[in-house]
Amino acid sequence: MTDSPETFSKQAIAFIGGGNMASAIIGGLIRQGLPAAQIEVVEPFAEARDKLKTQFGLAPQAQAGPALARATLVVWAVKPQTFKEAAAQARAHTTNALHLSVAAGIRSDSIAQWLGTQRIVRSMPNTPALVGKGMTALYARPGVSQADKARVEQVIATTGESLWVDEEAHLDAVTALSGSGPAYVFFFLEAMTRAGIEMGLSREQAYKLSVGTFAGASELARASDDPPEVLRQRVTSKGGTTHAAITSMEADQVQTLFIKALHAARQRAKELGNEFGG
Repeated sequence: MTDSPETFSKQAIAFIGGGNMASAIIGGLIRQGLPAAQIEVVEPFAEARDKLKTQFGLAPQAQAGPALARATLVVWAVKPQTFKEAAAQARAHTTNALHLSVAAGIRSDSIAQWLGTQRIVRSMPNTPALVGKGMTALYARPGVSQADKARVEQVIATTGESLWVDEEAHLDAVTALSGSGPAYVFFFLEAMTRAGIEMGLSREQAYKLSVGTFAGASELARASDDPPEVLRQRVTSKGGTTHAAITSMEADQVQTLFIKALHAARQRAKELGNEFGG
């Protein structure tokens, strides 16, 4: 069971880091009815603090202080390489809070050690959260209660969908698939747009056709019970135009190379935990 909107609006939330992902969550919370006065933000960069003031009416602080103690949930939206230092500054004020990390690669063992608590949820969001279409995977340490999990789900719901994984190691795979995934889509959008231009379309026409195709195909996949290979086969008539394109990509081992790239992303996620954890 999730908290009622009334209960939710009375609970203060703190953000350590005020960049894009924090802004996406903050915007969703405010739209859902959480007063700006119930949000604390620690953001060391003046430009980012000014943006948060202008956009949401917040009063961000440059460093952690006693104001964090009123937060029942702390969202860690810092870069992996700065997490340990930021945790050292905030720890004294956040020991009673539930902690939600959106930092890539940093394992919950390290976070628990740095913050002195077991109430930690690790997440792997992605940038479509900025427009409410995010996909976030969540992992909870054993010290996280069902009520804590419901609280996290409620917060993440303001940015899109979520799912829980049972093993923390699976978050490295999530990072490779959905965390980094938007960049793969943009990469193919670049290629499709360039191809359209080379074939005589204007950049605007080629880009609109490419974006619309990705969006429509994704919605079709979401609405269908069929696996993607079946959906692909339905638009790939033997000897037709789609068949020519797919045959060309198969000859160049595009799928194999793409899968290899995702394994490289997963490996890098593991390395981040090793580099900045402990």
